[in-house]
Amino acid sequence: MSETTAPIAIRYQFAFANGERKEFVVQLDPETLQLLQPPRASFPAWTQLSHCKCPNCPLNDEQSPQCPAAVSLIDIVEFFGASQSIEQVEVRVEVAERAYQKRCALQEVVSSLVGLCMATSGCPVMAKLRPMARCHLPFATIDDTRYRALSMYLLGQYLIARRGAGTPDWDLTRFVKWYEDIVTVNAHFFKRFHGLGIEDASLNAIVRLDAFAGTIAFTVNEHILDELERLFQAYLEPPPT
Repeated sequence: MSETTAPIAIRYQFAFANGERKEFVVQLDPETLQLLQPPRASFPAWTQLSHCKCPNCPLNDEQSPQCPAAVSLIDIVEFFGASQSIEQVEVRVEVAERAYQKRCALQEVVSSLVGLCMATSGCPVMAKLRPMARCHLPFATIDDTRYRALSMYLLGQYLIARRGAGTPDWDLTRFVKWYEDIVTVNAHFFKRFHGLGIEDASLNAIVRLDAFAGTIAFTVNEHILDELERLFQAYLEPPPT
């Protein structure tokens, strides 16, 4: 990161019914969108790469003794470890350009925060979601996520073609496989958290992410693409002669 370029800061501010307040500040390298984290003297055992390791993880213990995605979630898991997923909370999310505010169940907003951290953590499987962090959208619906993920993926294919870096996947074959890999990561993170004695806010945040990823992976079909096509009629109309 350039010394003269400030990190991108995304602030999650929680206001609980009992008057407690908590802020998480996610800082990203402005060039790479890599999550910036202070060094730690020690790590919980559940962050070890070998603990419930995802079967599609390309890392090994020498490269990374800790799972980078797990490390990115330490503070979140420790703070929300005693929280119930249905607890209502007032949340404000601030980025440089705008702010979002909502009263919602804790699992909804924790899911958004967890997804942001995992995508930018350095996990090789989740890394392809990282470009969406530049225009982070908290409280996203499944339709928001599908639209943004497809748009990002197809822009990625254009860049592959532009760079001559491989064969672009215009028919979305690899997109479905990629999201199936994300489903695998989410499922093994649920196993990683299970048995820690934490309440269900963190667990259900992962479940919610997994449901979104699974829905996207298995609904990218002709019906969905036909629905989206109707939004692009201005592109599909023949040019004037």
